[in-house]
Amino acid sequence: MDALPLIVSGGWAAGVNCYATVLLLGIFGRLGLGEVPAGFERPEVMIAAGALYAVEFVTDKIPYVDHLWDTVHTAIRPTIAAVIGVLLNGDATGLEDALAAVGSSVTALASHGVKAGLRLAINVSPDPVTTVTASLSEDFSVALVVALIATHPWVALAVSLTFLAVGATIVFLLWRRVRAALATSGRSGGTSGRSPRSP
Repeated sequence: MDALPLIVSGGWAAGVNCYATVLLLGIFGRLGLGEVPAGFERPEVMIAAGALYAVEFVTDKIPYVDHLWDTVHTAIRPTIAAVIGVLLNGDATGLEDALAAVGSSVTALASHGVKAGLRLAINVSPDPVTTVTASLSEDFSVALVVALIATHPWVALAVSLTFLAVGATIVFLLWRRVRAALATSGRSGGTSGRSPRSP
């Protein structure tokens, strides 16, 4: 039960940005800013996570390239989340580790789905919401949740679940606006393309 908030919130963060999650956990662990499993603090893990996060930081802010990146990471983020869940589960073994891996992976898949849906909607939406703004907001949210994982796990759980619910709601509303705009555009195009009726 003590590991539940770590597993769920860690899965949420990994689903949004798995490399930033691993890197930040390693940094907080090395700085002694909370109880973080030693596996995150290994130099090779932090270097690899840092390099991949640098790539994601750029690609995640380019319209349509971000969607391609998300598509590639549909399997990667939940997989890394499963590893994060096992590590955050502490000394538990066997069935508990399996449940931690599944729980973290499923949560990551949910947050990844919200992120990917939001980005695609932003890319095709007429609203003045930029990919860069969305990406920076996600980076900040992940940093906040990871900081809370290391210091206040139950608060991290509440915040990550709130982000998940709010994100899903925004995706739903934004896609409704996109569909309405496309329908209006289609009707306008159909009307303008008609030839005038003969008297």
